[in-house]
Amino acid sequence: QVQLVESGGGLVQTGDSLTLSCAASGLTFSTFRMGWFRQAPGKEREFVAGVSWSSIFPNYADSVKGRFTISRDKTKNTVYLQMKTLKPEDTAAYYCAADNRPYGNTWVAADMDYWGKGTLVTVSS
Repeated sequence: QVQLVESGGGLVQTGDSLTLSCAASGLTFSTFRMGWFRQAPGKEREFVAGVSWSSIFPNYADSVKGRFTISRDKTKNTVYLQMKTLKPEDTAAYYCAADNRPYGNTWVAADMDYWGKGTLVTVSS
């Protein structure tokens, strides 16, 4: 059974940093590409960052480029999202997702095979 468990969310202030973690189990971690999506209240789920199995070419949404960094640790079956210079508009539930295609530059929520339950990030102004 595949499980993705996010952690690290919380309440922070504008300009603060936060790192989210997603522990994966029940899948061959090295053959999946992993992504982070987020969903703010009243809005659709949107792509934030994604990384292929090789971690060579990560992808980012324009809104987070230069502020967020995605990485994966194959020894721990864990993917991370390091978030810096957080803004109130970053407030959302953040979800980890896995796609059994190991690479690709297009990230669509409907294409992801597995999802975590999410972790809430709130950025106060």
